[in-house]
Amino acid sequence: MLCLSPLLPAKAQSLDLTHATLVAAPASGPEQAAVTLLLEEVAKRTGIAWEQRAAEAGPLVVVGQGTQMGALLPADLRSAWTAPVGWGREGYTLRTFTYQGRPLIAIAGHDARGVLYGIGHLLRSLAMEKGRAVLAAPLNVTATPEKTLRSHQIGYRFKNNTYDAWTLAQFEQEIRDLAVFGSNAIQVIAPISDDEKASPLFSAPADETIIGIAGILAKYGLDFDLYYPVIRADYGDPAQVAAELADFEALIQRFPAIHALYVPGGDPGHTPPDHLFPLLEKLAARLHRHHPNAELWVSTQGFDQAGYEAFYHQLDRQPAWLTGIFIGPQSRDPMAVQRARIPARYPIQAYPDIGHTLHAQFPVADWDPAFALLEGREPISPRPGDMGVIYRHFQPLFTGFVTYSEGVTDDVNKMLWSQWGWSAATDPAEILRDYARYFLGPAIAQTHADRAAALILNLERNWRGPVRQNTGIGATLQGFLALDQGVAPGNWRWESLLYRAHYDAYARRRAIAEAAREAQATSVLRRAPQLGSHAAVADARAVLATVDDEQTMALRAQVFQLAGRLYHHVGLQLSVRLYGASNWERGANLDRIDTSLNNRRWLEKQFGMIAILPDEAARLQQLAALVNWEQPVPGALYDDLGDPTRSPHLVRGPGMARDPQFFQTAIHSIADVIPGPDWRLSWVTYGETLYDSPLTLHYRGLDPGQSYRLRVTYAGEDYHLPIQLMANKNIEIQQSFSRPANPAMVEYKLPQEAIHDGNLVLQWFRPVGLGGSGRGKQIAEVWLLPVISNNYN
Repeated sequence: MLCLSPLLPAKAQSLDLTHATLVAAPASGPEQAAVTLLLEEVAKRTGIAWEQRAAEAGPLVVVGQGTQMGALLPADLRSAWTAPVGWGREGYTLRTFTYQGRPLIAIAGHDARGVLYGIGHLLRSLAMEKGRAVLAAPLNVTATPEKTLRSHQIGYRFKNNTYDAWTLAQFEQEIRDLAVFGSNAIQVIAPISDDEKASPLFSAPADETIIGIAGILAKYGLDFDLYYPVIRADYGDPAQVAAELADFEALIQRFPAIHALYVPGGDPGHTPPDHLFPLLEKLAARLHRHHPNAELWVSTQGFDQAGYEAFYHQLDRQPAWLTGIFIGPQSRDPMAVQRARIPARYPIQAYPDIGHTLHAQFPVADWDPAFALLEGREPISPRPGDMGVIYRHFQPLFTGFVTYSEGVTDDVNKMLWSQWGWSAATDPAEILRDYARYFLGPAIAQTHADRAAALILNLERNWRGPVRQNTGIGATLQGFLALDQGVAPGNWRWESLLYRAHYDAYARRRAIAEAAREAQATSVLRRAPQLGSHAAVADARAVLATVDDEQTMALRAQVFQLAGRLYHHVGLQLSVRLYGASNWERGANLDRIDTSLNNRRWLEKQFGMIAILPDEAARLQQLAALVNWEQPVPGALYDDLGDPTRSPHLVRGPGMARDPQFFQTAIHSIADVIPGPDWRLSWVTYGETLYDSPLTLHYRGLDPGQSYRLRVTYAGEDYHLPIQLMANKNIEIQQSFSRPANPAMVEYKLPQEAIHDGNLVLQWFRPVGLGGSGRGKQIAEVWLLPVISNNYN
């Protein structure tokens, strides 16, 4: 640890650094860039330029590498410097002392990067506002990162929800911000990937921008890594291999430096290992021709079980050109299994998806369908609790990470991962306080960092449990509004949090109102025998057509207003039509804001078909079927498997805390459609399990003497996989069912022996050993229906 014995430790009180003098070692290159970063970021927030010449009074900030600190300290103290014990590569130490009555802060880096990260620690700790920079307490800390790689992916491409609208100046600011929170690399997607060749929002061609990003990283001494999918049709074809190698070499020779090349085995791409590895060996030769020390990493994404075995067989040969394996989405073998099968010489890196909430590597557990339908797959998604579970679960297995990201909607998560790469034990609330202090403006930095951090935590809590019962959602919005007046206009990070808080509150009001309307309409329809079918339908239609109240519409308007601000301030594309997003699923959830949260449109179609029936008895019978949808016969047992609150027989599995990737845990999700004339809400949502894990329902306390039928709605995404249905593990109900339409409703007669002891376990399987996303075994609804004499419906 740092020892400056002739100096007196500073007392535990706030330190005013407003008029500090900066004493820095003569430097060039990355270390000078780090010092410039410090001066510019302080000046940007305070309007004050710290002096860089000797001063007789005022606080001192001394910056340099450990080997330089003796010479940087005042002359009579130079012999006092001792390097910290145990610090290592990229490490730093900060110590605060009183010297001749004034505070002296020493920032010593183990190396040039250590200087940058020590400066970052100081910046995160300072409360800055116009004309003022204050440390709440002395800093005395030594840190060395636990993970050698702390990186984030940037895709300058159409699919991205933000970055395709950025200039190089914006990328430089992002790189600075990530470095302040401890990142040491950026991985950039190659210009040709699973996307369009250009975006209408590009300010410059993709290759020019990517080369510019590489130059920015070199300026700060950070690593530039290239993510290079191999997506030609057949790498068993020598002509296609030759074309790939030519394109690859033409690209990489344009970069000043490449630290590492990352080639996914799939997602995107579909090359079997027996063709992939020979191609990688050839790519490695060309890579090292231009960048001799570059690393090469490959992933197993997308492989089926046979592909994994072929991959492990290739690794058993232990190719010297391969550095290691990165593990990301669409990897059917868990990280622990891969670590056990991969030779020890190859380290593992994590490639976590930190930006998606559904159809994803780490879906939000038990997410209310209202949020899934409105806010979608790629929303503004600070998830400090979930990210902490994910990081702690996997971090013993990986040496570093590159987060998969599609823009700024996961900005908070990037900063959390960056800091956990230094210490997995860091409390997320501490990181969020730094985030609030550094990014959210002077009013929050000075006095409200704790409150802002708590509000970010509350945004994640907004998504816990049923939306209609979560009264904290409104309180979270009010908490943000209470701080909003003190935030300067144009702060996109603050605006993104406001957007989420408003959208959550809007979603809750919509969910409450639409559920109430449908319940009231159903009540009206139950009185159809007394009212008459036409009158009952007319009254039900009027109830369902009730417009949202003024408060809901005001929230909607505010969401639109914030979306516009975010586009103009950071390029976030929350709408396809308004802001040029590539697809609604790619962050453009403004386009989902009017999505129905009940069955109104489906009911309207049913009402139309019922109205043309020839007699009243038939009309009343069909209306009764609508209102008794979940209970078509007395004693029916119903599961809406897409709704966490309405699937009582679903076997949920170990849960996210023990199974963050949901390999053994049931998932509630939604299809790529919205409730409409042909899609009930209960068909849009579904339950599923991944890969070879069965989707399981367990019924208890059944009457062994009762006969039952099973009704199943198969619905979800447009997968076409054969599904097997088993009862009690040994009774086959359906050998292989391929959904003829989406949705499709099927009924089965259950053998009496399936319920002989009053218990029934139903399990759905997809074919064993498949790869890809693992999805496709998707069930929307299940009824267990007692057969009642001859009146079964």
